[in-house]
This record gives sequence, C-alpha cells and structure tokens, in this order.
Amino acid sequence: DKSDEIIINLLFNACAQLGTIEALNLVNKVSNEIPKSFHSNSILLNALLDALMKCGDIKHAESLFDKSINKTLDMYGAMMKGYIQNNQAKKAIDLFNQIKNYNEVVIILLFNACAQLKTPEALKLVNKVSNEIPKSFHSNSFINTSLLNALMKCGDTKQAESLFDKITNKTIEMYGAMMNGFNLENNSIKTLNLFKKMKVDNIEGNIAIFRCVIKALSQIGDYELSQSIIKQIPNSFFVNNQIQYALIDMWVMFK
Repeated sequence: DKSDEIIINLLFNACAQLGTIEALNLVNKVSNEIPKSFHSNSILLNALLDALMKCGDIKHAESLFDKSINKTLDMYGAMMKGYIQNNQAKKAIDLFNQIKNYNEVVIILLFNACAQLKTPEALKLVNKVSNEIPKSFHSNSFINTSLLNALMKCGDTKQAESLFDKITNKTIEMYGAMMNGFNLENNSIKTLNLFKKMKVDNIEGNIAIFRCVIKALSQIGDYELSQSIIKQIPNSFFVNNQIQYALIDMWVMFK
C-alpha cells in the first residue's frame, strides 16, 4: 500500500534525524517486518540507508547497498554522506569513482570528502573534477561553496582566492569558507579584509561569520581593533553559546 510506504519512509527519516541507538533498533525492527516488496522501492531504500548511516550502523548499510541491484544516485549520495559524517572520507571517494553519471549533489559530497581528507591526492581530485564538471554546475552556489572549502582545506589558497574573486553572486557561506580557511592558515588579516568586503557588499554577518572574525581577532591580538569589531556584532548574537565561547577564548588571549 502506497500510504504504508510513505509512513515507513517518514519513520526512517525521523530515525535518521535522531541518530540514537533506540532509533537504530527501531529501524532494524521495522525494516525486518515490512513486506519484501517494499525493498524494491528506491525512495524507501534510500531513506533506510540514510537512517542506518546516521545511526552509525555502517556495516548494515554497506550490506544493504551491495545487495541492491538498481542503485540510484540518491542511494550513492546517502552512502557518501554517511561515510563523511562517520569520518570515512576515503570510502566516500571510492564510491564516487563507481558513479558514471553524477549529479550536483554527488559533486558537493565529493568536495566535502576531499575537504575532510586535506591531502595532496584529495586536492588533485578536486582540481580534476572541478575541471571536468559541466559549466552549468559552477553557477550552483552550493557547489562553489564546497569547492572553495575543499581548496582551502587542502591548502590551495591561491586557487580558492582566484575562484572566489571570479564569482559574481557571492553568498555568506562562500565568505565563511574563505574566512575559515584563512584562519586555519593563521592568515587573520585576510579574514578581516573579507569581513570589510562583506560590509561594502551589504552582506550581513551570521553566527558562523562572526565566529571566524572573533577567531581572527584572537590570532592578531590587537585589543583596540577587537573592541571596535565586537561592537559590530548584533546584540541578539551574544546569547549564542558558540559566540560566547569564541569571545571567552579571545579575551583570554589578551590576559
């Protein structure tokens, strides 16, 4: 029954969101009880794989994926995402190499996996794939953000800067990827310069941006500069735990 399949799909999605042992037990119980015909539903299979991966049962997900005859891109995506979340980026890349016709989501996941590895080999793959993907993919802001993040994490700052400068419609996430990368390289001045550029472009900062800015200020260690920039943070952001911890770390640096 179609309505039953929809309910099971929603259940797996809810369990994936919880990611607990109890949720995993429920996923296993229900997946064993549902009619065999349900397992031929690719949407349901995708939700089941996603739930297993999010709940940390990688072996079960791998077994189910390997048994699936008609693997969809969504199923590959669920597995790749699960590997990345479980810090197994190499397995995500191995899966990518099995895909003949990728889509934009798969490319984003590949770049995320490479960003997690941070190796010269990962950088080579990022460069290779970014040159091979259709030009239309480069108008996707999510792809550009994940590409910038991968380039920065793999240490190719120059190429990331070149790409960033060429992008006409820069999003706040792109600024965040660049700032985070600069901070990792202790290049705090460039982070603050980007923050100034955001203001010129009338882009409002969010929690992630201000965390990057505070971290940059910690690295620079200029008390007066820090005071002047902290005043620019909206009052509503000061109740955020991440902002509070970042500020504490910064003030400790001045003592």
